[in-house]
Amino acid sequence: MAVKMRLRRMGAKKAPFYRVIVADSRSPRDGRFIEEIGYYNPLTEPAEIKIDAEKAKKWISNGAQPTETVKSLLKKSGIVD
Repeated sequence: MAVKMRLRRMGAKKAPFYRVIVADSRSPRDGRFIEEIGYYNPLTEPAEIKIDAEKAKKWISNGAQPTETVKSLLKKSGIVD
């Protein structure tokens, strides 16, 4: 099973709010997921990023591949180099 760390879109129309999740790569964007590890709110100034570092590191060590967006969020929050 290929596991990815990616964003799940929440919020209203024109007001996105994202949750950072760990999911099977074959599941749909807003479908089934394994675990929620944080959230990202791009509408606040500055953008609000809250990710559980321990869970993120555990999933990366277990082979989960973060998407490009999640990888940049992990770098901004200081979890990954």
